Amino acid sequence: MKIVYYMPFKPLGHRNPSGDLIIGSELFAFLQEKGAEIELVSRFRCRWIYFKPHLWPLFIIELVRVVLLCRRKKPDIWLTYHSYYKAPDVLGALCCRLVKIPYAVFQGIYSTKRRRSARSMPGFYLNRMTLEKATVVFSNKKNDHTNLGRLLPAGTLSYIPPGLHANDFRFDAAARRRVRHTFAAGERVVVMSAAMFRPGVKTRGIVEVMESCAHLADNGADLLLVIAGDGSQRPMLEEQGAALLQDRVVFVGRQSRKAMQSYYSAADIFAFPGVEESLGMVYLEAQACRLPVVAYGDWGASEAVVHGRTGLLANAVRPGQFRTYLQKLVDDRVLRQSMGSAAEDYVRRHHDITVNYTIVWDRLQKIAAGGMDG
Repeated sequence: MKIVYYMPFKPLGHRNPSGDLIIGSELFAFLQEKGAEIELVSRFRCRWIYFKPHLWPLFIIELVRVVLLCRRKKPDIWLTYHSYYKAPDVLGALCCRLVKIPYAVFQGIYSTKRRRSARSMPGFYLNRMTLEKATVVFSNKKNDHTNLGRLLPAGTLSYIPPGLHANDFRFDAAARRRVRHTFAAGERVVVMSAAMFRPGVKTRGIVEVMESCAHLADNGADLLLVIAGDGSQRPMLEEQGAALLQDRVVFVGRQSRKAMQSYYSAADIFAFPGVEESLGMVYLEAQACRLPVVAYGDWGASEAVVHGRTGLLANAVRPGQFRTYLQKLVDDRVLRQSMGSAAEDYVRRHHDITVNYTIVWDRLQKIAAGGMDG
């Protein structure tokens, strides 16, 4: 099966890591391993393109190039990863119409509230047009799957639970001893958090974790906060962390995914609010390494964490609940260990990338064999 692949928001190999980039890259790698002749058809970014008229001539040039390439290579199907109002996949929708090949979208997002804002309305309508052209739309969020059902027929939609390579994230007892010794953690409860230190909700999330830990420490909790990540806000966060927690916070910088396993294993709790998080792969990674999670349940964490079983999900409209849940796990060793074990089991049972993405592979094969109708 010949697949042309496209990521309109952030192409393969982009310098700024994110959960979305990880998912898109792993989907590409999985299909390649299954034997697909898969090719990244374009690196053109459509992020906010409707507000960037200087890119419109370049878009036309790229469309012509991609159409000619597809006519020459004759792919069986086009697969786009992640089309939504900020980066609608107009390129893929138009190309597939011109070349007459099936058009598939993984992680298509449809949110009607975006048409109520002047800033997002153009992207909403462009993205809606894109999704309506698709032969199949895969969604890895239940809420997105429900919203897409308001636009597209049920036969076009397929829900795929998010997944990871579980063997890449396992509890490592030796790493736990080594890393905790490095931090002189002793018997302290180690709370871990991780994010890119970008302005906005990511940075505010880290601040909330630090403030929550500082409140608990001031009230007698014996804890250490370990924070992984990097970005433009790091100096401010380090300064604020020192003021709030003194020597009870450690910034370890940006770590590779492979190295993160050791830090997860060394911790006792993973905490990050995840405000406006589309999914948050860190929640799956942490749970696979036997960590209970504290986050908000209003966004993507709810796709990966089972409240009351593998972690505790706060309500964003209830101030202080995130802190209360964090304190509950800090204070109760038996609870966090039982939740951590349940989390590890849950991820391996329900979020194995090989099992879940095989559903995508089978559906794409069927569509490719059946042409435009699937």
